[in-house]
Amino acid sequence: MGDSLEMLGSEASMATETRIKSDLCLEIDPPLGETVATAEDWRRALDKVVPAVVVLRTTACRAFDTESAGASYATGFIVDKRRGIILTNRHVVKPGPVVAEATFVNREEIPIYPVYRDPVHDFGFFSYDPSAVQFLSYEEIPLAPEAASVGLEIRVVGNDSGEKVSILAGTIARLDRDAPHYKKDGYNDFNTFYMQAASGTKGGSSGSPVIDWQGRAVALNAGSKTSSASAFFLPLQRVVRALSFLQKSIDLCTDKPKAVHIPRGTLQMTFVHKGFDEIRRLGLRTGTEQVVRHASPPGETGMLVVDSVVPSGPADKHLESGDVLVRVNGTVLTQFLNLENLIDDSVGQIVELEIERGGQPLTVNVSVQDLHSITPDHFLEVSGAIIHPLSYQQARNFRFPCGLAYVADPGYMLFRAGVPRHAIIKKVANEDISCLADLVSVLSKLSRGARVPLEYMSHSDRHRKKSVLVTIDRHEWYAPPQLYTRNDSTGLWDGKPAIELAAVSQPIDINGLPISQNIPLCHHDTEPMHEVRGVTDTAATMGASSGDGSLNDFGSEAKKQRVEDDSSDGTVANASLYGSELKSDDAMETDNTVLRDYEGATAFSANASLAERAIEPALVMFEVHVPPSCSLDGVHSQHFFGTGIIIYHSSSMGLAVVDKNTVAISASDVMLSFAAFPVEIPGEVVFLHPVHNYALIAYNPSAMGPAGASVIRAAELLPEPALQRGDSVYLVGLSRNLQATSRKSIVTNPCAALNIGSADSPRYRATNMEVIELDTDFGSSFSGALTDEQGRIRAIWGSFSTQIKYSFTTSEDHQFVRGIPVYAISQVLEKIITGGNGPALLINGIKRPMPLVRILEVELYPTLLSKARSFGLSDEWVQILVKKDPVRRQVLRVKGCLAGSKAENLLEQGDMVLAVDKMPVTCYNDIEAACLSLDKGTHSDENLNLTILRQGREMELVVGTDKRDGNGTTRVINWCGCVVQDPHPAVRSLGFLPEEGHGVYVTRWCHGSPANRYGLYALQWIVEVNGKKTPDLNAFADATKELEHGQFVRIRTVHLNGKPRVLTLKQDLHYWPTWELRFDPETALWRRNILKALK
Repeated sequence: MGDSLEMLGSEASMATETRIKSDLCLEIDPPLGETVATAEDWRRALDKVVPAVVVLRTTACRAFDTESAGASYATGFIVDKRRGIILTNRHVVKPGPVVAEATFVNREEIPIYPVYRDPVHDFGFFSYDPSAVQFLSYEEIPLAPEAASVGLEIRVVGNDSGEKVSILAGTIARLDRDAPHYKKDGYNDFNTFYMQAASGTKGGSSGSPVIDWQGRAVALNAGSKTSSASAFFLPLQRVVRALSFLQKSIDLCTDKPKAVHIPRGTLQMTFVHKGFDEIRRLGLRTGTEQVVRHASPPGETGMLVVDSVVPSGPADKHLESGDVLVRVNGTVLTQFLNLENLIDDSVGQIVELEIERGGQPLTVNVSVQDLHSITPDHFLEVSGAIIHPLSYQQARNFRFPCGLAYVADPGYMLFRAGVPRHAIIKKVANEDISCLADLVSVLSKLSRGARVPLEYMSHSDRHRKKSVLVTIDRHEWYAPPQLYTRNDSTGLWDGKPAIELAAVSQPIDINGLPISQNIPLCHHDTEPMHEVRGVTDTAATMGASSGDGSLNDFGSEAKKQRVEDDSSDGTVANASLYGSELKSDDAMETDNTVLRDYEGATAFSANASLAERAIEPALVMFEVHVPPSCSLDGVHSQHFFGTGIIIYHSSSMGLAVVDKNTVAISASDVMLSFAAFPVEIPGEVVFLHPVHNYALIAYNPSAMGPAGASVIRAAELLPEPALQRGDSVYLVGLSRNLQATSRKSIVTNPCAALNIGSADSPRYRATNMEVIELDTDFGSSFSGALTDEQGRIRAIWGSFSTQIKYSFTTSEDHQFVRGIPVYAISQVLEKIITGGNGPALLINGIKRPMPLVRILEVELYPTLLSKARSFGLSDEWVQILVKKDPVRRQVLRVKGCLAGSKAENLLEQGDMVLAVDKMPVTCYNDIEAACLSLDKGTHSDENLNLTILRQGREMELVVGTDKRDGNGTTRVINWCGCVVQDPHPAVRSLGFLPEEGHGVYVTRWCHGSPANRYGLYALQWIVEVNGKKTPDLNAFADATKELEHGQFVRIRTVHLNGKPRVLTLKQDLHYWPTWELRFDPETALWRRNILKALK
């Protein structure tokens, strides 16, 4: 119910006042009534009450206003059996979209729908069909607010701490407690008194009836203080009024449900009740006090004082904090209830307020506003973000005017830009945003991939506006912007496109250029390969190599040549969103000036080594964001940074290499910032090595303009000779502010074998890899490259991710950096440039055949020969292996086979791999070379002949290999809010797949979804849907397409630990349609397809 620290903090500051007020309350509260109830009376009352109390299971489908998306339990009770009305708290009914069910004491479950939630006070109503309750006899619980009194013995009946029926006893101690303060940025009730009792209620009891011995509800349980047994009850006077309007509305509705209108007025201000002693200190005149005391009921101890006024509200500029309210429309008012009754009956009218300000009497006329008009009933969903008009609740919390564009959830697009939750959007694309309609209008003008400035304000730093760059999703990570509007007649929020389809621009490439439908296929001779190990097209570097004079020669001829090149690539020259548009002569001269200034600024970097100066034009900083909607393959974060190296750079394509702890999956948004030129451009993941810890990212050199493209150079890769122990290298990297840094180091271990254990949530981990270790920890906090003195790349200094487990339940992610040999990188690079043997991929408008990598899907680990003897390795084999590799002196053993691989049923844990095709093997590189030789041979053999040692026996085995592309996971399905995919290699490396056809793997789930509501969480396989096996995504898609909205579905799952489970969930296509996300190699875009939705 909120942060107890926040709540207690606000109360502790008033400790003295609260104690004095409490003492006074004990003297002036109504006299204690004699308790005549017996145990039998309570038994009869509870027998009548318990059947009318229901357990509410609610799911907030979207974050909205003060509430986050999620599933929870609460309590409600029947207040009108004939009409089907359940009373509970406002924070249970939720201000936004909610799906709920009520469970009666006999375990009957029925759907319920919200019909009213009060904008201010903590109560609301659900509606249900009374005929749906078939097996239970129950009666409604009458409301008796007048029966509440100090000393009244009460019972709180509800779902407390997850118990289905819990009855807690207590005694009402106060009737005039201030409304509890739960959170500074969340829901808080105000302008009302609360009751207090020591009943010890806990989570789940919200909405419970507080009953007397006659079975009447005298209050509504709302909250509690976590540090004590105090519970807070809402008085029922306002509830009775709202229920009366609701009952009349239902009686008048004969054919179909219609929205209920309950008049509510507001002055957009908060009052507090203060005692006469404090009001005198505020300047109240003695004569005024005498008038008030004479006109008030006996026992009145104070008056209402203005606490806060919402900016731009009806009372703004009229009333101030500290004003003492004397009369309203000529009537003395000292109680919240009387004031609210008058305000609610005066909507649209002018009320006259007589106040005293510092002892000076004033009379002001204020217009009463319709409270529902400032209560948001619609929201915009864009890229996972929820944006709606700022509500009265949050406007009061943050002191902003109502109606501003408020971020209830930043989703992906705004989170990527750094916009926090609770932010107020003020400008987008340099256009003022005063309301949600303004924001929709601006978004309708922006195309996918556009980068525009956004200005926002935060309540925590309200006096400064912050400006960020927001990027409109280029890929279809999320559905097009939807505008949801509350439908009070159905209890649902109806969605419709926020932007007309005609306004949506055509697909664009990574530079914002429209993608042509006629895309040429690039063959190996389309682009000459000047140098395999680090490639730079001479045409792209002629400006930089010619000095400043040639830079000034980029005139009309250069622009013309560039237009022709772009046309030949099948793209249309057009205005780019990233600065790659065709520039005028003045603009190009400006670029050249910037280039000269930048070169001048960097040419005199102090103490820069030759290697650093040589490699700096190839250094690039990566910033990677992963959309939550497709957090695939167990990726452990949404945001990554890392340094990469440019290894190919031509007029039509650039390639950079970076570790997979920076670019973990292909479903990512990648931005590149270059050390040699101040420009930031997007990139696309084109290759993820299935084994080694590196990824290749493509970028379009034309996106950085001629000046930038001319100073960028590809580094030269030097895979041979391999580094040896004692070799000198230069460790070069980039800081976050793009400053190159370097240090000379010594190789201490050129072939350290990695041994990274599986994480709690399986994700990529480097296996079958040898890395390079240095003699210094200088590069422990950044990534980069290891070079020789000439700046040639000997290894990539890459980041690795592991998980340190402190106990069975406690673990922590850990990062470390090591050197990655470049031999595997140069092999793949050559195949990309000359044309690979795999499917084509669109890169910068040109289709390029990509390479396939042949691997043996077995995880190996090295064992020293001295230890291998104890496992039965013969002296003959020891001599053979020592002769083969006198440095390592090791043998490879099988740690496990990937589940579903060709080696799974052939190799066993502990097998020693002695030779491949009669050639001794001692390291991972030997296995890779043997796999590579299969592709170079003229025959189509895909098997390796292994010589192994198993339990002291030498054996010959024929083991199949597998070909893998570099695309990673390219398809995902979102069903009922859970994200499913085919089991990825990190899961398969656990060595287990369900026997029931392997199944589809749940990689994540969404808050507020049916998966959240019914417990279909990650780290398990779905193997059956309503009895139909789902061995793969196609079978799963076919099975779920047959399911209808609101249908209960029987799911059979198997957890990672092998434990099977059967659960049921209710499909909700209204808020959670079934969709899939696929990578389309024809357009190099991720496409979203709806598989099942409401018509």
